[in-house]
Amino acid sequence: MKVGLNFQRIILGVVLLIVMPLLAVQSVEAQALDGTLKKIKDSSTMNLGYLADAPPFSFLGPDKKPTGYSIDLCTRIAGAIQKQLSVNLKLNWVAVTAENRISMVEQGKIDIECGTTTTSLSRYEKVDFSMMTFVDGGTLLTLANSPLRTLSDLSGKKIAVITGTTTEKALAKYLKDEFVTGVQLFPVKDHNEGRAALETGTVEAFASDQAILIGLALTSKDPKRFALADGLFSYEPYAFMLRRNDSSFRLAVNRALAALYRSGEVLPIYDGWFGALGKVSDPIEIMYQINGLPE
Repeated sequence: MKVGLNFQRIILGVVLLIVMPLLAVQSVEAQALDGTLKKIKDSSTMNLGYLADAPPFSFLGPDKKPTGYSIDLCTRIAGAIQKQLSVNLKLNWVAVTAENRISMVEQGKIDIECGTTTTSLSRYEKVDFSMMTFVDGGTLLTLANSPLRTLSDLSGKKIAVITGTTTEKALAKYLKDEFVTGVQLFPVKDHNEGRAALETGTVEAFASDQAILIGLALTSKDPKRFALADGLFSYEPYAFMLRRNDSSFRLAVNRALAALYRSGEVLPIYDGWFGALGKVSDPIEIMYQINGLPE
């Protein structure tokens, strides 16, 4: 009996030697959960920002729910985070604008911004970014019967542009560098207002990112009424905005995006929103390949 009892104690001791370190690791991991991930797990809610007027990236569909390429990517990110945290997440979609989107991230009112924000060094002073989600460039939306066909036709024209955007800065720089004179920039608050200004003849063109302008034309009542000017005046690498100094959440977001890119699962998402324009462009395909990081 004593031998059996001693044997049981030995087995128990061995089990404890194996289990206790594992419990300690789990405890440390639980304690290490902080920042946005802890906030999401504690509330079982993830707050996602969206733009209501930036098709085909982020806009309100016929059912008045956020939809688009960026929305699909963020939904997949949320699914990966739900699995990581082992919690049933409620997705709380919060409308943002081009003007307040950065402050909404800074103030913690949204956990991730799922729109058309261009990564820039100056913006890194206020927010962090995920890996790239799209590559675009600035151009002009005009009316099909407009004499404004290329960027070289800008002189003396009135151009609508959303204030506070990288497009506004890039266009101003282009005009200065190319010695284009007589251009009047007409400030608008969002994409719908820019398109409306063009439709009513208030301006002769609306400056924004090419893919967004295509989406605005395609979702209008008469897409054939619009045309795109030839040429690009800027480089616009899109990414999702996150709060600064939250490496754990940024890693979770990037891990989800990398898995989408690496597996090729992003291609049906791309085709669903841009397939009408043809196959994936070379810059986008290269971006997916570069950012499809291995685990």
